[in-house]
Amino acid sequence: MEIWELFVVALMPVLKTLLIAIIGLFLAVDRVNILCAAARHHLNNLVFYIFFPALIASGLVNSSTEISILSLWFTLVSILLAFIIGSAFGWILVKVTGAPKQLHGLVIGCCAAGNLGNLPVIIIPATCEEKNNPFGDSSTCLKNGMTYVSLSMSIGAVFVWSYVYNIIRAYGRKDDLHMKINSTINEQQCDKGSEIFSGGSTEALLSNSIPCYEVHEAPVEQLLGSSEDKTKVTIFKKINLQVNKLLRIVDLTILLRPPTIATIVGLTIGFVTPIHHFMVGDNAPLRVIANSVSLLGEAAIPSMTLIMGANLLRGFRRSRLSLWLIIGITVVRFIILPLFGVLIIKAAKLFGMVGSDPLYHFVLLLQYAVPPALAIGTITQLFEVGETECSVIMFWNYIAASIGLTLWSTYYMWILS
Repeated sequence: MEIWELFVVALMPVLKTLLIAIIGLFLAVDRVNILCAAARHHLNNLVFYIFFPALIASGLVNSSTEISILSLWFTLVSILLAFIIGSAFGWILVKVTGAPKQLHGLVIGCCAAGNLGNLPVIIIPATCEEKNNPFGDSSTCLKNGMTYVSLSMSIGAVFVWSYVYNIIRAYGRKDDLHMKINSTINEQQCDKGSEIFSGGSTEALLSNSIPCYEVHEAPVEQLLGSSEDKTKVTIFKKINLQVNKLLRIVDLTILLRPPTIATIVGLTIGFVTPIHHFMVGDNAPLRVIANSVSLLGEAAIPSMTLIMGANLLRGFRRSRLSLWLIIGITVVRFIILPLFGVLIIKAAKLFGMVGSDPLYHFVLLLQYAVPPALAIGTITQLFEVGETECSVIMFWNYIAASIGLTLWSTYYMWILS
């Protein structure tokens, strides 16, 4: 394909996303008011519990059985590296710009988590359907490409709903937690350590002389009291105290949430051949289930994009987000990460870690050049933290993606063709 044809192929998916976002913005205007705050809340719940898990599961269920999942192990490594590099630069960004603490999780999440869902899902079919695409036969390209994209999307979803979810939760709830604690200091003191310890609470070792709020700041040695009391506390109880403190910061129950469960189910059905043949195909006995799940999954992408567009209206009216913060996130996502991506994938090819399929290499490179994940907007609405700021970040990053992602996709296809 000519360079201008590659450019057009790369541009179309981004323009489609922006168009749907504009429709969401229109539906949120006061005179229309279809996507009001309550409607967005309910639609978010549908996306989180139904549509997005169905999209993940259907993508994996319909994956090609000709490709071994073990041969795609570098997908996990690549996404992990993208999250680590993005998080590092996100942390630097919040320190340099002096962003409010409640937005630290949002900024780091936007730098770390890319849109591994709807954009690659649109880009790969659009590329494969071109007659002179750089990846060979259209049908084979589409089948294999959707396998790569589905796995990438599933792993990305697990990271988003575990790492990004928890980091936004931790920073977003910090101030609220201190306010609640301070409001109760004058009303009561903590119970005696021995009384609380018997109930299994993390505040177990507090004495009456220590106010409740100090449990979050005091070291273990201080909480344990005198040296005589320390001898009465077993190592197991000390470990239990530390584990409970960690669980207050990291919500491990997210590992049992719908996106993660859908990933496990989809991988099981998609890559265990007997089960796959039982559910997928024209003659499969349970094909109606797989088809129904696919139908539900198709609603995820437009729903998330409409929500993003609807949130833009609120963001423009109320957000005071720093311009330098927006520019910083854009630079991380469309300059720094793509450059690291090229170096990482070239090194992986050199050492034979990614096979020889250029389409697989293209999908891996896309992981570094996409704008922030739309699921971040859903997470901010679930916690009601940084919703307006997230909308503004998303808007400008998706505007930038119309240029950045298009140019990077064109470059990727050119060097791989």
